[in-house]
Amino acid sequence: MNKSVALVTGASQGIGRATAIRLAQDFSTIVLAARNRAALTEVAGAVERGGAEPFICDLDLSKPDAASVLIDAVMDHVGQLDALLNIAGAVPQIDLFEMTDEQWQAGVGLKLHGARRLTLRAWDALKASQGSVVFMSGNAALHPNPTFAAVATINAAIIALARAFAEQGIKDGVQVNSIVPGAVMTGRRRSFLEKWAPAHHMRVEEAMNRFPEQAQISRYGQPEEIANVLAFMVSPAGKWMTGSSLRMDGGEIKGV
Repeated sequence: MNKSVALVTGASQGIGRATAIRLAQDFSTIVLAARNRAALTEVAGAVERGGAEPFICDLDLSKPDAASVLIDAVMDHVGQLDALLNIAGAVPQIDLFEMTDEQWQAGVGLKLHGARRLTLRAWDALKASQGSVVFMSGNAALHPNPTFAAVATINAAIIALARAFAEQGIKDGVQVNSIVPGAVMTGRRRSFLEKWAPAHHMRVEEAMNRFPEQAQISRYGQPEEIANVLAFMVSPAGKWMTGSSLRMDGGEIKGV
């Protein structure tokens, strides 16, 4: 395998973890970025077994200086960057009329501004490698409602941000896209349902079945399914695609 480097944020769990492990098949080095070093160490073992060298960077990308710290570490360690996958960040699912300014700021800080700062800081390295960037959005952006207002708003902003970067990327030789997944059964979602169910006098299994029925989808997605799409998006086979938002949600959003 030729030397190639992919940086995955949010790599300690969920879609980020699955993506880091999947990309070990395609890249020689996988940079694992998240706050939880113990979890990253476990993922690093899986990446190594998958055939790539892991490089752990435990830091909080919501901090303004974290992007520079991370990219400096990557360039010092491997000297190049070929793909950046902005996956880190979870937005609280709180009603529009109940969510505080502090909760809005926390949601925006990592998922939007963390990804924005990191992409800006990585841009020169990506120009040099003619590399790729993917931003993680979500299908709430396409169907906002009061219950998921922050999720929808921030995910819509991410799609717009990705398209803005893509315009510059056409000039600079950097491919930029976003991915728009639906309901994926991650550990975070499972933990949420385990708390939500008893508070609403439901069994956890009943709560887990409720959303697919309401959304008229057959099942939840799996992190590995999203990871496979992300792998295509940063592969040579997907190189001509730029400025696109790929939706994968089991048919939850109905439209052409």
